[in-house]
Amino acid sequence: MARGTLKATAVCAGFGLGLGLAGCGGSGDPVGIPTGPPKPGGTLRIVGSSDVEHLDTASANSVGAYGLTRTFARTLFGNKASNNFSETIPLRPDLAAELPTRENGGISRDHRTYTIKLRRGVLWNTKPPRPVVAADFVRGFKRLCNPASPSGGKVYYTSTIKGMAAYCDGFANVDAKSAKAIAAYQNGHHIEGISARGDHTLRFRLKEPASDFLNLISLQFAAPAPREYDRYVPDSAEFRQHTISNGPYQITEYRPGGSYVLSRNPVWRRDTDPLRAGHVDRIQITLGQDSPQAVQQQLETGTADLSWDQPVPTSAMPRLRRDRDPRFAIRRTPSNSPYLVFNIRSPNNGGALGKRAVRQALQYAVDRTALIKLVGGPEVAQPLHTVIPPGNSGYAPSTRYATPGEAGDPARCRRLLAEAGYPNGLKLRFPYRTNSVHKLIAESLKANLRACGVEAELSADSGGTFYGKTISTPSRALQGAWDIAAPGWTPDWYGNNGRSIIQPLFDGRTYGPGSTNYGGYDNAEVNGLIDAALTARDAERAGGFWRLTDQKIMEDAAIVPLLARAVPLFHSSRVGNAFFLPAAAGYDYTMLYLSR
Repeated sequence: MARGTLKATAVCAGFGLGLGLAGCGGSGDPVGIPTGPPKPGGTLRIVGSSDVEHLDTASANSVGAYGLTRTFARTLFGNKASNNFSETIPLRPDLAAELPTRENGGISRDHRTYTIKLRRGVLWNTKPPRPVVAADFVRGFKRLCNPASPSGGKVYYTSTIKGMAAYCDGFANVDAKSAKAIAAYQNGHHIEGISARGDHTLRFRLKEPASDFLNLISLQFAAPAPREYDRYVPDSAEFRQHTISNGPYQITEYRPGGSYVLSRNPVWRRDTDPLRAGHVDRIQITLGQDSPQAVQQQLETGTADLSWDQPVPTSAMPRLRRDRDPRFAIRRTPSNSPYLVFNIRSPNNGGALGKRAVRQALQYAVDRTALIKLVGGPEVAQPLHTVIPPGNSGYAPSTRYATPGEAGDPARCRRLLAEAGYPNGLKLRFPYRTNSVHKLIAESLKANLRACGVEAELSADSGGTFYGKTISTPSRALQGAWDIAAPGWTPDWYGNNGRSIIQPLFDGRTYGPGSTNYGGYDNAEVNGLIDAALTARDAERAGGFWRLTDQKIMEDAAIVPLLARAVPLFHSSRVGNAFFLPAAAGYDYTMLYLSR
């Protein structure tokens, strides 16, 4: 794989073909401007637009939330931040003392029982501080299907861990507004397949072998939860003011939609944390800045250090490439970002989007060349026609629904809509995210749709509510509050990761509050292929089933894939150790240091 900061040449453009691109653009020191050993101290200044949709690790499910929660909520295993993509893939122990194997007794012969030994000396920043113990992990898993803010990733665990599905079914009937009722259910019921064996041993029993199970329990969803969390409704406003840390930083001030201040966690010890360094004293995150150009200006002039959720403006990229600016890089994140999802359950237009022929017609509307220009050109994005992007398990190229020059075919779109019974077109409600280039993308798609007789009514929707409420609330979908939307999907992990794309987005059995199957897609054949992939005896065979699943989903036209996209990043001159986390689509805040 390419390493460091390659120039933005044809090599960079190759990432869309599945080549191993680690980073493109920029020059000089690949991890930042300062040289010499890391220097502790200072305040890392981060600026951007929208708050996270969920701060509670049980339900946090976005790249921004992952980058933030990594600072204060550790997990059993994790990934190393690196500008070499291949180095970010292997799992490494975090709160676990070691990776379980057959040889060390951590994995049973039938691959259905996992025994995890916990690292000693890790503390919660409670008063007084106390150790993180196995019961905290059990509590964390129990919170995943709470009725107030259920995890979008709960299907990972209900489909693998014994008794998890039955436990979650019972939880659905608990009063979602009562912290007392939620805590009573959690503490009065157990999950058959999860148990604490003393303070330092955790045991999982699976329904069937799962080759990716260690990846599942490395996710932020699976972070431990201190007993104090029982006092609050999960992810409520009150909860968000009382987060507890076992990582290098703690949230000391939070103004919803406005700012975060993180300071050092006084009980965190570097010798107990193999993945984080904790160089800076404070992290200041300032929100409400909706202009990518304004954010970029602050980074270039040094009044801020990192962007929170705003990309490098497309207009700035040619200059940064020409100048070989060492602060600029394009980092690889094999992802489907954005894609157009259909609300299949919308009653609008007589339920038109529930008809496959209509969705197939709309596949031909999109001009992907225009979208590529908006996000930075072919060095940043390539056209995508599959659910699974290149660089992920199960990917296979496809030309289904391709158009000449990737510019769309409005005449064909109109003809197919007429054949489907809609000669006069459609009227679609289209909420869009307000940060990054999402407004421009929405406007481009609106123009594409108009060319084939479809009117899209755009409505601005902040990042915090777009994912957290608008497209993940089934009642809003059934009411027709939206028809199409353009979310993005970065896999929760890389490597053996077919589950992390297909299952959360398209398993019809997971549809419900908080689900990431936003459009309510449900197909029995797809569900069966998902099960076959999940129970395959090895990753290669699973990959074959994921490919078949992708093909069936695209035959059904459940979404319109748009772009396989990398992430252009920029940091101020004083930032060193700028190491990349693909799942967070950004640099690891816990590794950065400042030159002054």
